[in-house]
Amino acid sequence: MSDASHKAQQKLAESIQSTPSSPAAQQSDNVAHALAGAGGGLLSMALTYPLITLSTRAQVESKRAHSSTLNAAKRIIQREGIPGLYAGLDSALFGISVTNFVYYYWYEWSRTWFEEAALKAGRASKKLTTVESMLAGALAGSATVILTNPIWVVNTRMTARKSESEEQVLPGAKPAKKPSTIGTLISIVKDEGPWRLFAGVVPALVLVINPILQYTVFEQLKNMLEKKRRVTPKDAFYLGALGKLLATSITYPYITVKSRMHVAGKDGPKEDMFASFRRIIKEEGWAGLYGGIGPKVTQSVITAAFLFAFKDVLYDMTVQARKKVALKAR
Repeated sequence: MSDASHKAQQKLAESIQSTPSSPAAQQSDNVAHALAGAGGGLLSMALTYPLITLSTRAQVESKRAHSSTLNAAKRIIQREGIPGLYAGLDSALFGISVTNFVYYYWYEWSRTWFEEAALKAGRASKKLTTVESMLAGALAGSATVILTNPIWVVNTRMTARKSESEEQVLPGAKPAKKPSTIGTLISIVKDEGPWRLFAGVVPALVLVINPILQYTVFEQLKNMLEKKRRVTPKDAFYLGALGKLLATSITYPYITVKSRMHVAGKDGPKEDMFASFRRIIKEEGWAGLYGGIGPKVTQSVITAAFLFAFKDVLYDMTVQARKKVALKAR
């Protein structure tokens, strides 16, 4: 037997051994990945949320309200205090936890399916190809968008905090107290109808390309690095940052349009995605599609970097905890 053939069979054996031995074990592993992704997303979101506030307000305001990121932060703190930078944090933490749990669960399920297909086809390695990574990301992203869009509509409304009562407040007077997450949700459903919770779902589905690009770049770079050595959380941090930088820079105009559609009230313009694009370009120029891109890219890159670093650590912790529970149950 040739060395090449022997190595191929050895790799195949390693792949089979690393695959969970039963559907129940695979299901448990998918849940472990989902929990790790949810926990990593929650921690990274909490660390970077003020940047989300700054970028979201820049996305939904007109060009007349645009200012530098530093001036915007000073204005928010002066008017609302430090808590103003964390408007909508509770809904965002809930949203990112649910979003990441759903995404990672379906992504791992899809990836497992492709890996098993690769093994059955006799491929030497079960590592996903670029096309397979993109298809797995598309399936996971689409499921996530449909299930979690209402959460992000509520969060964007709370983060924007842009109302007539706030603009007309007298000097020295305190702005009216803003509703809670549940209050905002009930208000949208009552005043605008339940379908308003799915505003911006079309550009959100288009934005599925964002995690596809992000995770494809991450997976392929990770595969390249694994050929040389073991991937550490530090490596995952940098690879995650690079993937997100590329993905967010390419898809940012759709993020702006989605945010505008989220905050459009019942009396606002009823526009589809393409009409929103045309109106923003007409009224604000091409620069209007990139409002708040500085803090958004910074936040996205830092969040993704921490997410991938946290996820690997949390996944290992989840697997170890699962093993301890299994041993005690025996």
